[in-house]
Amino acid sequence: MEAMRTNVAGSENVMEGAIEAGVSKCVLLSTDKAVFPINAMGMSKALMEKLVSAKARLHPDCRTTFSVVRYGNVMGSRGSVIPLFIDLILDGKPLTVTDLKMTRFLLPLPYTVALVDHAFEYGMQGDTFVRKAPAASMEVLAQAMIELFNSNVGIKIIGERHGEKLFETLASAAEILRSEDMGSYIRIPVDTRSINYSLYFNKGHEASSAVDDYHSHNTEQLDIEATKKLLLTLPSIQEGLTRAGIEAVR
Repeated sequence: MEAMRTNVAGSENVMEGAIEAGVSKCVLLSTDKAVFPINAMGMSKALMEKLVSAKARLHPDCRTTFSVVRYGNVMGSRGSVIPLFIDLILDGKPLTVTDLKMTRFLLPLPYTVALVDHAFEYGMQGDTFVRKAPAASMEVLAQAMIELFNSNVGIKIIGERHGEKLFETLASAAEILRSEDMGSYIRIPVDTRSINYSLYFNKGHEASSAVDDYHSHNTEQLDIEATKKLLLTLPSIQEGLTRAGIEAVR
């Protein structure tokens, strides 16, 4: 219920408050988990996105422009695997990995800030924005960190956790079909098609099977050296290397 209160009811309160206060633009933060949700957090974020879509469909001329940004894995964020790996390496313990083939987008914090800025600058009513980003497998990420820290700890496979996805999806095939490529970003406009499905008995739209979802398995895949280079941009990695007595070279 807390997920619903925060992500759905809370977001609606923010949207209504923005309208009443005459705010010109409001950007709501979503997640890859909203694309094909399998848990309450993802479902609540998906419903938040639907609120924005509904607002855009019902009130296209609203003076407050609402848009959404979707994040994948933000590198070094609280609860993410990179801080865990740092602690395990410094303790001399093997890195625990659920599946070596599991992939995750690698989004440095500046990417996520730039994504919000992009939405503020270019967002139209009901838009959703995704930042294109490289990805790496857990095997590559773990090995890159072991090499950065000149460590000899191994990798321990512990098996998948319940609700864990093999890869992250930032945009579905159906969304990609109607999206706009903006270089480093993908703009997904609000779907304004009628929900009266009787209108489409004789003529439909291009099949989404013609394209793929945008996910961490089919984006640019980083090798160990490229992953190390990206990791070295993180303050948490720099701090960890200092704790380990290693002089980092960016």
